[in-house]
Amino acid sequence: MLVRRFYDDRLAQASYLIGCQQTGEAIVIDPARDVAPYLDAAQHEGVRITQVTETHIHADFMSGTRALAAATGARVLLSGEGGPDWQYAFAAADHAVLLHDGDVITLGQVRLNVMHTPGHTPEHLAFIVVDGARGPEPVAMVSGDFIFVGDVGRPDLLETAAGVIGSKEGSARALFQSLQRLQSLPDYLQLWPGHGAGSACGKALGAVPTSTLGYERRTNWAFQIEDEATFVTAVLDGQPAPPRYFAVMKRVNRDGPPVLGGRTTPPVRAGNALPGALRDGTVLDIRPLDAYAAAHIAGTLNIPFIKAFTKWAGWLLPYDRDLYLIAPDAGTTAAAQVALASIGLDRVVGTFGPELITAAAAAGTARQTKRVLIDQAATLQNGGTLVVDVREHDEWSAGHFDGAAHHPLGTLASTLATIDRATPLALHCHGGTRSAIGTSLLETMGFTNVTDLTGGWQKRETRDERRETRDARRE
Repeated sequence: MLVRRFYDDRLAQASYLIGCQQTGEAIVIDPARDVAPYLDAAQHEGVRITQVTETHIHADFMSGTRALAAATGARVLLSGEGGPDWQYAFAAADHAVLLHDGDVITLGQVRLNVMHTPGHTPEHLAFIVVDGARGPEPVAMVSGDFIFVGDVGRPDLLETAAGVIGSKEGSARALFQSLQRLQSLPDYLQLWPGHGAGSACGKALGAVPTSTLGYERRTNWAFQIEDEATFVTAVLDGQPAPPRYFAVMKRVNRDGPPVLGGRTTPPVRAGNALPGALRDGTVLDIRPLDAYAAAHIAGTLNIPFIKAFTKWAGWLLPYDRDLYLIAPDAGTTAAAQVALASIGLDRVVGTFGPELITAAAAAGTARQTKRVLIDQAATLQNGGTLVVDVREHDEWSAGHFDGAAHHPLGTLASTLATIDRATPLALHCHGGTRSAIGTSLLETMGFTNVTDLTGGWQKRETRDERRETRDARRE
């Protein structure tokens, strides 16, 4: 049996190629939209991708199932579970085979036994992998968003992201029952989950890529609760707010993700195209935070091309407007396009290079971000500035500035929409990235007096810890 794991750091998303080396057949489970890595791996390993499937209708990325089938001629296998509201709308048109609990997918000596595991979503499937060349016992479970390392899939997304009001408690109960079905499976069973640390599909995902069922039974909080009502309360408590784009992905992945015929980097536009881009589209500056703060174009949004780029793009960028990128080089532009396309943000119609910023700086039209250390927060407050904390709810609850306003970055544009644009604001987060993004966002909305409090809450915590240590030594 051949197994290859693929991982997108920006989405914290895993997919798997499983094949039989004897017959050369392979299946890909939960493919990302960029199918090139699977094609390259299949060629390298000397196998043919004959089938493609997914554990469920995804909310956090655009599925590559249709794209991979189009590129390889592979048969599409989709969940037929979940009831009438959560069937794949494109299944019939794509001649997909519908999978049900107890079905078996065969790849030469390799078998994937289908298990319906509702809870995260009603149609969710897990695949129990058997390497027939070695024996009849199962070797692993491709668990999707059912079980993670240290956590289980959140059951509230149908309600919080897809708008199915009143569904989260029923989904939590279904998740509890799905966990009970695992009692007959052996401790040595490997778990190959669909996400790792950083994914918003759970609240406490571990960074280790794989685990075993036995280890999760001993250490995963979800396996320690034997009472269903207690489990429901625990699994729903403290779930992070789902990114805004989740609702779009859920709908698109159910109805049929568009298949891209390939991506090419748009040509770098001349500087005189900028006014039209700012008027008719969204201009996204993906340069590092410090470079943007030192010089940028008024009206541009800064989301630096870092690990969290895709997440914040999904939170903050519109799907109904053309996108223009300001990037430091062509390679970064191309990589950013792939990242944006992974969540369906396909309308990148033009790019600008760093010479645009250089020219603006020389002409005296470039703007600089007002930045001060977070130590100055109290001074700014005393002068009438409103300190805005853009961290998440759990971070706010753990400690915050007296008199600060709480507006998480993902919803900042809507929650501050009615504030007078001349109001002096100072933004902070935990480490400095979110506040910088938020400062640029507010400037695109017309706010004229925004300060980025650099260093973040972690700097303040570190300073307080040093003070406590110093005071303890004095005592």
